[in-house]
Amino acid sequence: MSTTVPLVYSEEVREALHERRPVVALESNVITHGLKYPHNAETAHRVEAAVRKGGSVPATICVEDGAIRVGMTERDIERFASETGIPKVSSRDLPVVLARGGRGATTVASSLVAAELAGIPFFSSAGLGGVHRGAETTMDVSSDLIQLTRSKVAVVCAGAKMILDLKLTMEYLETQCVPVISYGSDDFPAFYCASSGVRSPHRIDDEDLIARVVAAHWAADHPGGVVLTTPPRAEDAVDPAEAEAAISDALARADQDGVSGQGLTKYLMHAVDKATGGRTAQANMAVLISTAEVGGRLAAAYARHLAEQG
Repeated sequence: MSTTVPLVYSEEVREALHERRPVVALESNVITHGLKYPHNAETAHRVEAAVRKGGSVPATICVEDGAIRVGMTERDIERFASETGIPKVSSRDLPVVLARGGRGATTVASSLVAAELAGIPFFSSAGLGGVHRGAETTMDVSSDLIQLTRSKVAVVCAGAKMILDLKLTMEYLETQCVPVISYGSDDFPAFYCASSGVRSPHRIDDEDLIARVVAAHWAADHPGGVVLTTPPRAEDAVDPAEAEAAISDALARADQDGVSGQGLTKYLMHAVDKATGGRTAQANMAVLISTAEVGGRLAAAYARHLAEQG
């Protein structure tokens, strides 16, 4: 007996996919585990508006009543933003939550699973997870990277978070044959920092050419996705030296406090934000929006390419 995952589409997303218009998937974790209400709801709406500005239809994804909801309505976003206790659901948790008929907010990894199931080839996020500092002893590698090798979804992002080991993150992506294309910069960006100090293997500023690259990757029958990076806008970016100093101090305190595993990222992000007087949180919100607009443009370019191919 075969089992299919229940997918519930919003009317707008269903129509867009039926008409082969570009759609960009978005995670809901930023709504439930990011800013406080009502700022989280406002940001979610601004992110969706940015996707529309880029020429695509937004599809914010969540899990509710044992189904993957592809496209959250304004009322859905308000509920998830204002209610407490909604769990974060990664790809490892997804089958459990679905089978139990529960609900949850999707992360990058689970959103990639959902996007592929829903037939949405593009996903946008401010930043990827990656290989954590000290991973040579902790084996702490984000499930985002693992899922990238499994789901045929192009991920538009501002690189990966500065708190990670970005050289090892890039090494992992290379080992797993995941193409990394930088749009608008020579370097792999670091979330709210314009550069990680690591050179990107490829820079392409032509949106139509990027669309052809993504199509060629999947035409060659590669199983996973493509990483498409875009740096934060100059006015939103945080100085890398300032960020690194705050991260180093936060890592030392995390070690003293015995913080590790899943709780480490949240601890570090909060500590760095406090050390920078809230500037990294503001930059985080700005990057969510600017990346979503680029995601909308790149998804639209890919849709044009498919239409041209017939």
